[in-house]
Amino acid sequence: MTSTFDLTQLDRFAGTSTSIRRPREFTRFSYDDTHTLKPLSAESLSYYYPPVFGAPGLEEHRPDLSVGFKTFRQRDDSVDEHLDGLLDTLQAYEEALLVKVEGGEHEVANVRLKADVVTWRGGDAQNRKSEHRSKGGGELMLTTLQILTVAFDDFSDFEMNATCFQVRHDPFIEENQAYKAAQRRSQNSQQPRRGEVSQEMMQYWGYKFESISTLPTPWAETTRADIEGRETLIVSNNPQYCSMVRTGIGVTSLILAGEVDCVLGEKPERADQPIPWIELKTSAEPVNLSNHREAVRYERKLLRYWAQSFLLGVPKIMVGYRTPDGFLNRIVELETQRIPAQVKRGAHTWDGNLCINLTAAFLEFLTQTVVGNGVWRIRRWKNGGMIEVFKTEELVMEDILKQSFRTHREKLRGLEIAAALAK
Repeated sequence: MTSTFDLTQLDRFAGTSTSIRRPREFTRFSYDDTHTLKPLSAESLSYYYPPVFGAPGLEEHRPDLSVGFKTFRQRDDSVDEHLDGLLDTLQAYEEALLVKVEGGEHEVANVRLKADVVTWRGGDAQNRKSEHRSKGGGELMLTTLQILTVAFDDFSDFEMNATCFQVRHDPFIEENQAYKAAQRRSQNSQQPRRGEVSQEMMQYWGYKFESISTLPTPWAETTRADIEGRETLIVSNNPQYCSMVRTGIGVTSLILAGEVDCVLGEKPERADQPIPWIELKTSAEPVNLSNHREAVRYERKLLRYWAQSFLLGVPKIMVGYRTPDGFLNRIVELETQRIPAQVKRGAHTWDGNLCINLTAAFLEFLTQTVVGNGVWRIRRWKNGGMIEVFKTEELVMEDILKQSFRTHREKLRGLEIAAALAK
């Protein structure tokens, strides 16, 4: 049986947005230069420091984002990592809390992370997306970025897999890697038009811009030679810093994990203070926003920028505008919270409040649909007027959830029961 979430009657999601809880980071993890996971580590945190160019008195110079393409160290994204990075970090975080329980500093009932949804934010370089729900003891995992933009992104299509973990009938969802890999092969096989560069080169421009706009240590600890030598560094997309935050949309509480590019200055010491994250983007500069077609294209890009930063609480986006052949022209700062109003004053291609309300409604629909044993497929076709949720026999739960995490959660459940009986 297939359950469907309708995307054609969008008026029911219009109006003031539902309640939103500000995202707050509670832990993090890193991937190092070899893309080895480091749970609870800030090893790969980067610091924003833009390249200096175009300043008065300086020799005219525009960074060439194509430099180093042949030596690019690109991660093998054909490997299906499932939910491993997210789950390993959840396990490490909860195990650290268990140590405090043994020392009398924490209650065992509060060790397991409790949220209606635990998910990858989505849209990250690693292209891993999943969601995790815990309402009435259950848990569910899904990507939120694609849902947040689905109302106004007719070109997007996706497939995700959901399974129920039998500790407390907890459903987990991950992106269907086979479907994603087929999409990527199709995209990369497309021949560029005459005069255009390849998809691989344009992807590289984004990584190159990040490389010349960040430092591996705070500015005060970085030498001038290191700052000025960034354009000659070998670019790699193996290192990543991923933030894990608590947030909420409507009645659904969430734990989200996603990659962040860098921080402005340094992270505050207090956990309740907002973090000055920076998201980095590259784009061809719009020539004439008074032209409706170009304005629509630009605002669709802003939709992705806004959604990706909104979900993790990233307050600013630095866009490196480039020439068609990859030379950096200038850098423009966008404030995430002001983007919906900017679009409303323009071509009004999308509505931020509607996006948020639809996401809240879909999360409720999903937690009521994915219940019990089995594996579900969550699917939306391009230009499709619905999101489908149905059971599939192509996978089993063990294909998605690693044994070590299942054993860890079974142990936690046993400790919770024992503590409750001892009262």
